[in-house]
Formats: sequence, structure tokens, C-alpha cells
Amino acid sequence: MSTSLSAKEYPVNKVFSDDYAFSIPNVQRPYSWTEENTEVLLDDFLEFIKYSSTDDPSEMNPYFLGSIVLIKEESPDSQVLDGQQRITTLTILLAILKHLLPEKRDAIKGFLYEEGNSLMGTSDRYRLTLRDRDEEFFRKYIQADNGIDKLSADMQVDNDSQKQIVNNALLLHRRLQKISNEERNQLASFIIMKCYLVVVSTPDFESAYRIFSVLNDRGLDLAQSDILKAETIGKLPKNEQDQYNDMWEEAEEYLGRESFNELFSHIRMIYRKYKLRYTIIKEFREYVKPAEKPRDFIEKKLVPFSNAFSSIIEMDYKSANYADEINNKFFWLLKVDNRDWLPAAILYLSNNDDDSLNLLNFFKDLERLAMGMMILRYNINQRMERYRQLLIDIEDNNDLLQKESALQLTEEEKRLIIEQLNGDLYLQKKVRIPVLLKVDSILSDGQATYNYNRITVEHVLPQNPKENSQWTKWFPEQETRDKYVHKLGNLVLLSSQKNSQAKNFDFDRKKEKYFTSKKGVSSFVLTSQVLRETEWTENTLNTRQTKLIEKLIEHWRLK
Repeated sequence: MSTSLSAKEYPVNKVFSDDYAFSIPNVQRPYSWTEENTEVLLDDFLEFIKYSSTDDPSEMNPYFLGSIVLIKEESPDSQVLDGQQRITTLTILLAILKHLLPEKRDAIKGFLYEEGNSLMGTSDRYRLTLRDRDEEFFRKYIQADNGIDKLSADMQVDNDSQKQIVNNALLLHRRLQKISNEERNQLASFIIMKCYLVVVSTPDFESAYRIFSVLNDRGLDLAQSDILKAETIGKLPKNEQDQYNDMWEEAEEYLGRESFNELFSHIRMIYRKYKLRYTIIKEFREYVKPAEKPRDFIEKKLVPFSNAFSSIIEMDYKSANYADEINNKFFWLLKVDNRDWLPAAILYLSNNDDDSLNLLNFFKDLERLAMGMMILRYNINQRMERYRQLLIDIEDNNDLLQKESALQLTEEEKRLIIEQLNGDLYLQKKVRIPVLLKVDSILSDGQATYNYNRITVEHVLPQNPKENSQWTKWFPEQETRDKYVHKLGNLVLLSSQKNSQAKNFDFDRKKEKYFTSKKGVSSFVLTSQVLRETEWTENTLNTRQTKLIEKLIEHWRLK
């Protein structure tokens, strides 16, 4: 039995070969990649191919897909400890390509299915076996011939994992149907020949788990900033190295190591203006080129960028005018569920540090844009393209207030944002708290602060009211309750988790026991307004919904 650890980089055609028979242990979490995860992967492939210098997949640069950790001895049997989401999604993608490329069906099938050989004593088997709960479903609808034909959006499934398999397969099918047959062939060849995985194999669970922990550990190992520092300062004359080394280290100490390393990814984006395709170090060397003019980089880029980054994340911009208003915009930007807006924010602040009125106008619109894209659930590629255009606008000194600017929402985006805000807001988990905090802040004239350890979103009209309660008298029809229960107008904020049994109290008792704190009236204006209502009917909800939406429309200039 082998006791050694093996880590090698292989193309997909080697990974999906007779050398490996992947299985997902039952102890693993279920398949959970969302449509967004899947679409981003596909977009990355298509974008990489589009910007390659050749149309021949065999001559394209390699594309790195990450690493997988396996428990594997001498036989092909390989338990997947880390990487099942990637391997499963790749299998779905190959199955869709097989379905849409009849002329390549047999060729692609070999990467999904191993035919047995009586002379070799091997039997038929699929390259990937999911957990017991999902194994048969995956084989029937993804891996088997004609399985894709059986998929439909409304088909019955047993669990969330199977639902995600269906959703992702249908998404890939829709997207790949829209490109030409030639492009599908090119994509299939590119994935098989030029996409690489680092396969880490070890013979037992204990050592595999240690490897998994190390790969996912955020320790103080050598960071990209350390490597770039050595390369950059090493290009300076010996008599200047101490001076510039001190400047570099002061910036790192000022930000803290973790934020300082994050800064380098934002600087890379400012220069590169595209999502990372290789490594930060490789693209930093190619596009930022700090070692070519080390003095200029440290004095004119690194230090101003680090100061701007610190002002943003610490919300401590200082100026005689508008400082509080600008820091307030930083507060709301940091409530967005991604940080893709930061390169544009850093660049603009470092370029306009002494023009506070200009900064206020910019960050007012940047907050609107970032919040708007969050509400619309733009995926990472959509966000990155928008911010890429914004970086270009900033560098070209374009008028950012013109409606054609990437900083401004389009009329269609405004319409869709209003539509989303009028929908079932509670079901948008990553959106509901930022939006509710924003509308609460508007209601308090921007004076509210939110320094609570825990903020929860609660329904006024309960999701499941008791029969014969006050709620069912006000809302006798299930259809009417379903229409309003998750709407903005029916939601309030609480600063702590309340007793779940109190959620179904009748309105008067709920106001007393659930929507007040030990100190009295809730500190949230959104919640305290509810306490002033004597009844909670359809008319009450309609009025409140309209008022709150109008507040957001006015604040974000959506009409």
C-alpha cells in the first residue's frame, strides 16, 4: 500500500480517464452549486477562448481550474474530499455538450463513462458516482444516454441537491444552445485538452483532511505582496532600498496584513480591468509592472491607493466639507454583498482626495449602482464588466454624471430594480437586510446608526398564522396572505432574535411582546411605525408598501 502524498497537475482528459473512478462519500455535504456559480464557470471558459490568440484549442494557453483532494491508493477508486462541486459541474457540462454535439457523442461519452473490458477483467462504470441519495438520479438524468431529454424545470426531485443538478443542467443547455455548433466543438476541445486540475492524492482520510485544511487555511504564509515587494525594492539602488522599504512596510502596517494583501488584487484590477485569469503575481508583473519604475509605483500608486483603501474600509475620510456624508456612503457600500466596486472607489478617491464635493457626488452614485446590481442579482462577470467600463471612464476623465456613463443606472435597470423591490423581498436572502436598513435610514433622515451584533428580519403578518386567529380574519384567503407576506411593507427589523413562538401572536400582543425591546419602543423607525398602527389589513399593507417603495425610488433616483 502506498503511504506517500501525490500532487500533480493534469488536464481534464487525464482526470476523467480510466486512472480515476471518483465517488462522493456520504459524509460529504450535498451538491450545492447555484446557477450563478455554474454560469460564472461557463462565462469564464467562453471569455478565455474569446480572448485567446488562436482559434485552435490545442494551441491555447492552459486554464487552471483549481485543486481536488482525493483519498486514493493504487487502484482507480478515488474518494473526493474536496472538489466535488467542480467535478460534478464539469460532468454536467460535458453531458450537455454530448447531447448538443451528436457527431462528438461517442468521443465525449468516454469522459463520462468507462466501458468494461472482459480481457482486463473490468466492468462498465461511470467516471463519477455521487452520494447514495443522488447517485441514481444523476445517472438517470445526466450521465445516461438521452438523460438530458428527460429534464424539465417542473420535474419532481427528492432534495435540494437534485434541484440544483436540474437547474444547472437546464441553464447550461439554454446557454449552449445559443452559440454555434463550431463554438460548442471548440469549447468541448478546450475543456478536454487545456483545462487543468491539481490532483492531490493521499491514501487515508486523516492525511487527506490535513491537506484539505492546509489548502483552505488563511495562515501567514508568504503572500503575493511579499514576493512583489522583494522584486520591486530589489530594482532600486542599494542606498534607496531602506527608504522605500520603510514606505512599503508603513502602508502594510497601516492597513493590516490581510487588507494589504487584498489591496493588491484591487490594484491589479485597476490596471488589468478584467477578471483574474492567471495569478495575481503573474498579472501584476505583466500589467502593473512595479519593478520597471519602483519609485513611481511606491510613491504614486501603492501609498495613495493604500490610504484611499483605508479611508473606505474604516469609513474615516477627512475633509473640512462633506466628510460625514462621504463616510456614510462608504458605510452603505460596505453593506453590499461583494467588494467588486472597490477598485473604482480606490482609484477615484486617490485621484480626487482634495475635492470633497466631487467625491460625494461620485460615491452617492456608486452606492446606487452597487446596491442596484446587488438587488438585480448581477453575477460576478456582469459586475466586473460594468466596473471595468467605469474604471475606463475614470481614467479617461469622462463625465460620470452623463447617463451614458457606466456609473449611471440605465432606464431598464431602474425599472427592474423597482420590480424587484416590489416583489417578495424576504426571499432574497442577501438583499433583504441591506434594503431594509437603507429604507429605515431614509425614514430617519439618515440619522440612524446600526451597531448591533445581530439584526433579524421579521414578518408582521406571520408566514403561518394560526387558524381562527386575528390574522385569518383580516386575511381569510391563503392567496391574499401569500401575496403580501414576503413584501417589503410586511417586514420589520429587530436587533435580536425573538422567541419564535411569539411570531404568530395576534397583532396587539405581537406589538407588545415581539416588536418592542426591554428599553421600550424599537430603535428601528421601520419597526416603530408598525407599533403606531391599530390594525394590519390589506389596505394598511398596500399603503405602507407604496410609501416605502416611493422612498427608495426618490433616494436612488429610480424615476
